[in-house]
Amino acid sequence: MAIQKILTVLFLYLALAFLLVELTNAGGLQLGFYQRTCPGAELIVHQTLYRYISRDRTLAASLLRMHFHDCFIRGCDASVLISSTGNNQTEKDAIPNKTLRGFNVIDAVKSALEKKCPGVVSCADVLALVARGSVVMVGGPHWDVPTGRRDGRVSIANEALFNLPPPFANITVLKQQFAGVGLSVKDLAVLSGGHTIGIGHCTTISDRLYNFTGKGDTDPALDPRYAAQLKKKCKPGNSKTVVAMDPGSFKSFDEDYYTAVAKRRGLFQSDAALLDDAETRDYVTTQSRTHGLTFALDFAESMVKLGNIGVLTGEQGEIRKRCAFVN
Repeated sequence: MAIQKILTVLFLYLALAFLLVELTNAGGLQLGFYQRTCPGAELIVHQTLYRYISRDRTLAASLLRMHFHDCFIRGCDASVLISSTGNNQTEKDAIPNKTLRGFNVIDAVKSALEKKCPGVVSCADVLALVARGSVVMVGGPHWDVPTGRRDGRVSIANEALFNLPPPFANITVLKQQFAGVGLSVKDLAVLSGGHTIGIGHCTTISDRLYNFTGKGDTDPALDPRYAAQLKKKCKPGNSKTVVAMDPGSFKSFDEDYYTAVAKRRGLFQSDAALLDDAETRDYVTTQSRTHGLTFALDFAESMVKLGNIGVLTGEQGEIRKRCAFVN
């Protein structure tokens, strides 16, 4: 009888623990969140996205960047997608987001989902799933994306202007901004590796090439031969030309970014800044020497952390019918 009583109590404790876990999951993110409410949702995302990436691989970097820019401001709530109104300038129109591309891709994915399951899948989840799909489609790692995010209703341009890590940031600023959203120094080094795909505009490196300290000089942290190559492409005042962030393989997700940074050929000051801290420098050096031995796994882990920043779940926020407009 004593053993039976103990077993009964133990069973009740386990049942209670299981119930608490279920309740916790119900209020947060889950793998397969839409399995019952919108079966095939992730397949719809993949198929729609593939139509775009297969025609233009450069969109992958833009869509990854869009997710990053969204999560850094108010968490991963799709606030970066909201269009400005006469009464409010939104994140989309902030200077750091002026060069974002791929809003039409997000709209196409959302439209396809709305036809299948009206009012079910959030724009925030679309962004997270599209970021992963984009990376995978250009040779990068796969990671689990738990879903169940809700969409925010607030988007303010100045928040993006002042809180997104700028391309001219030094290592101190970068570490502070990443820590501010719960990301570690290692996450900083790892997520910077996303620059293995994509392009940069000449305007973002003009001062670095021609007026670094206000005396018409070039950033001494930049390899002189690489600086000379950039100057041929980016003449003073050039606002139209773009250059690859990872020359030679900017359409493929690989570890070459770290090799470039180790050789002082990172395009932005924020790339070069990784050599100014012991932990980030060690990561750069290790990946460049080992041909990115752990980069894919590390990137997947850091992207999961990024996608969990400040999420709205349960009854918070809303499910937007159109990603550019609050319901």
